[in-house]
Amino acid sequence: MARIGAWTSARHSQYRRCQLVIQIIGSIVVLACVAVGFMIEGGKLLALWHPAEFLIIIGAAFGAFLTSNPIKVVKASFAGIVSLLKQERYEHDDYVSILKLLYDVLLRIRKEGLMAIESDIDSPDGGQLFKKYPQIAADHHLRNFITDSLRLMVGGNLNPHEFESLLDEELETFRQEVHEPGHAVQRMADALPGFGIVAAVLGIVNTMASIAGADTASIGERVASALVGTFLGILVSYGFAGPLAAAMGHAANDEVKAFELVKMALVANVRGYVPAVAIEFARKLLFSDVRPSFADLEAQLKNKAAKA
Repeated sequence: MARIGAWTSARHSQYRRCQLVIQIIGSIVVLACVAVGFMIEGGKLLALWHPAEFLIIIGAAFGAFLTSNPIKVVKASFAGIVSLLKQERYEHDDYVSILKLLYDVLLRIRKEGLMAIESDIDSPDGGQLFKKYPQIAADHHLRNFITDSLRLMVGGNLNPHEFESLLDEELETFRQEVHEPGHAVQRMADALPGFGIVAAVLGIVNTMASIAGADTASIGERVASALVGTFLGILVSYGFAGPLAAAMGHAANDEVKAFELVKMALVANVRGYVPAVAIEFARKLLFSDVRPSFADLEAQLKNKAAKA
């Protein structure tokens, strides 16, 4: 069973590494297909090279992005883009670690009572609860969500429905927060074709202003330059900025899923289910590509219980 779990984890890690390569290949395919198709039709690539058009479109879109978003969203957007180039924040092993942590906590509560964890949840670093899981302890958002939820269980007299409703409200707030950077980038992507039209109109204005005494070839070249603005706005929007926003949205979903695991396991425990069943409820929330099998997770939990 341990070998199966290790093989599944290794396969998933390889899949995640391939994902970045696929995203890079996808961007290259966009550029290559557009460029090659243009040349097959008899076009010359240098005809598409107009730095002024790039400056107008990209610069104006970036300026609008800064104007329309608070500084925290701007910073989170850049951080989200950079994180796409790194290993994903939550992978198969991370979710398994969260399930193991929750099992440890719920098993301790069942054996020793809720008051046994009071000193740990009041500790800034989570105390003994997170001692075996330094990676989860280092994620202060997730750690605080776990400890705050446990604090409600220890100090409150909430019934299961009230407890679940409260966690749902907190999760919804968190979901909006982590998705906002992707939405901000998507709004910028939606604006890029409009700025492409702005660049094209400016090019036509310059063409009309210099039409007196100009020959047909010169006018045609200026009109072509103006049309490149529309082309660039649409290409950057649908070929790069839009897919980037979608990738950020997928990463945000993975992050939210970790919090949903915690909520489901704790709510199931408050409803009276034993730790193993509560963890099974949480396991079923995971997407199929990161979800450990029932047998694999059960074997790991039994192994932990035996060592304890």
